[in-house]
Amino acid sequence: MQTNTLHPESTLHIYYLEGTIPKSHSFSHHSFVGNWEEDGFSFLFYLEPVIDEVELIQHKYTHLQLLDSYEMTYAEWQGGSIEPVTIGRFVLQPPWEDNPVEEGYIPLILNSGVVFGNGTHPTTRDCLEAIEIAMHGNMVQSMIDLGTGTGVLALAAAKLGCPKCLAIDFNHLAAQTTHANVVINGLEKNILTVSGKAEELLAQPSDLLVANIHYAVMKDIVRTEGFLKQKWFILSGLLNSEAEMIAEHLETLPVVIIKRWHQNGVWNTFLGITEE
Repeated sequence: MQTNTLHPESTLHIYYLEGTIPKSHSFSHHSFVGNWEEDGFSFLFYLEPVIDEVELIQHKYTHLQLLDSYEMTYAEWQGGSIEPVTIGRFVLQPPWEDNPVEEGYIPLILNSGVVFGNGTHPTTRDCLEAIEIAMHGNMVQSMIDLGTGTGVLALAAAKLGCPKCLAIDFNHLAAQTTHANVVINGLEKNILTVSGKAEELLAQPSDLLVANIHYAVMKDIVRTEGFLKQKWFILSGLLNSEAEMIAEHLETLPVVIIKRWHQNGVWNTFLGITEE
């Protein structure tokens, strides 16, 4: 679990290992930040050099192999400056910039930790705009956020008045990060965070489905029985060729596309409703 607060100047010590560490393992070192696992590899993040600690973990789990180690600032890891960002009516602020916002704007405190997703990606911007459109008139009473990352889209829906939001991410660290952001924003009563496979958690109908997620998962989502149980849907994170394949499949379904975004000539987002 992420246990340390990060700042732009914080130095990250990252250990890249082949193999994954059992979920039951307890990371007790005081400088531990998080463990990002993907495709059978682990990235351990600390705030100081801890090669001895990593070697102890390797000794305990002999299948692990240390491949490399890196050192960089937190700002470098996140790709540059980490400053408050205004997107429409939303003001996304890191916890160290928790300042009052102007009247009419909606503050979202976002601690990304070592998970990518601080709100600056073009698809995040489009999803936030799409959420505002879908929620106009206060008709959205339930929302599912697939591939929630840091939780920014679920947080936005809850801040706009959606009382029941389910935030889902297959990556355990992303789910932990989202839950921490839910707590920071005081939205525990509105948002439930779970770790699981997106395509397996769509049986429950909702008023709004948001999926800003890889095409490999998206193509399965739109083919599940549960997809048509969602009243509104926002599909994002799609490159041009991927978006065309999704659009072709949507044409075979009883749905209507309300709006399509095409950012920077690269990224695509669909906002639609189901007719069933």
